[in-house]
Amino acid sequence: MDTLSYKTVSANKATVEKDWVIVDASDKVLGRLASEVAKIIRGKHKPSYTPHVDCGDRVIVINADKVKLTGKKWTDKVYLSHTGYPGGQRKTTPLELKAKSSTLLVERAVRGMLPKNTLGRQLFRSLNVYEGAEHPHEAQKPQEVKF
Repeated sequence: MDTLSYKTVSANKATVEKDWVIVDASDKVLGRLASEVAKIIRGKHKPSYTPHVDCGDRVIVINADKVKLTGKKWTDKVYLSHTGYPGGQRKTTPLELKAKSSTLLVERAVRGMLPKNTLGRQLFRSLNVYEGAEHPHEAQKPQEVKF
């Protein structure tokens, strides 16, 4: 019996193939979009997925300013952050975040769905979010993904 046929193959930095993917966020619900983007960044859509390796694809999200939230989340949802000083708790709503930059809204949603460790911080660098339909990554020939 050939015992080598029973070996589990784990991906590593040298064997991983990273592609470029483009996602159109227009008229998509924020949370559902973010979970699909996080899966692609993590690499869970590939058969060679390995939990401790960055084996996902690079993702470009365009039209982030056209993303939707359901219900009254634009005003009622609250993002909490803390400065680290006493009384330093800050509250923002998605409407205030979108006023600054709509890319922050998508980035924050995707970051929350990635692991909270060194790998998660490395994976987050694979995300590129743009407000309009133009992006500077045409040379990478990204493939469009529909959800």
